[in-house]
Amino acid sequence: MTPPPTASPSPSLADQLKGRLIVSCQAPPGDPMRHTDTLVRMTLAARSGGAAAVRVNGPEVVAATVAAVGLPVIGLWKDGDSGVFITPTVRHALALVEAGAAVVAADATARPRPDGSTFAELVEAVHAAGAQVMADVSTPSEGRAAAGQGADFVGTTLSGYVPGSPVQDAPDLALVTDLAGVLDTPVIAEGRIATPEQAARALAAGAHSVVVGTAITAPTALTRLFADALA
Repeated sequence: MTPPPTASPSPSLADQLKGRLIVSCQAPPGDPMRHTDTLVRMTLAARSGGAAAVRVNGPEVVAATVAAVGLPVIGLWKDGDSGVFITPTVRHALALVEAGAAVVAADATARPRPDGSTFAELVEAVHAAGAQVMADVSTPSEGRAAAGQGADFVGTTLSGYVPGSPVQDAPDLALVTDLAGVLDTPVIAEGRIATPEQAARALAAGAHSVVVGTAITAPTALTRLFADALA
């Protein structure tokens, strides 16, 4: 008797994202685009354009996006504007999981967290709640430490924005290359990726996936570039 066919295992989230584009759909405070419905529509546009996942800010936007877009959602919660403010505490992280985030992105730099907790404690709590963690780092040592503390993805998000990391206008592809060469954890290139060519170079440098934000989803900032050039 021929045994019944078995279903193929579903691909892991890392497999779904491999070699693909993640679009960061955010808007800063005071920007006209900073409205939940507008941001959700932005994620839908990203899906229509071929994005494999989206990265959004705040539990309300995460929940609305999960309900609407049908893509993996990387959630973060920016609270404040200095020091560790990207998902700074376990409380912030668990709120994002409750909102439906498949992945919680959090600052994993060497700076102290505002509640005195550790990044490892955040990872443990998120894993226990059934989600994964993307570590936003700025240096090779931070990336290695985050992977050692259980991060499921390591992103170059904070390179150039934290003292001790190189300030530059272009993506930090050297950091991508360094981390991809030493980590088994998937490395996600993020930060100042402004053109399709730069995104392709990030993959060639060893990135597992690439996040693009401003160059796709920030009309205010892009308009200002043109206006300033003409002025």
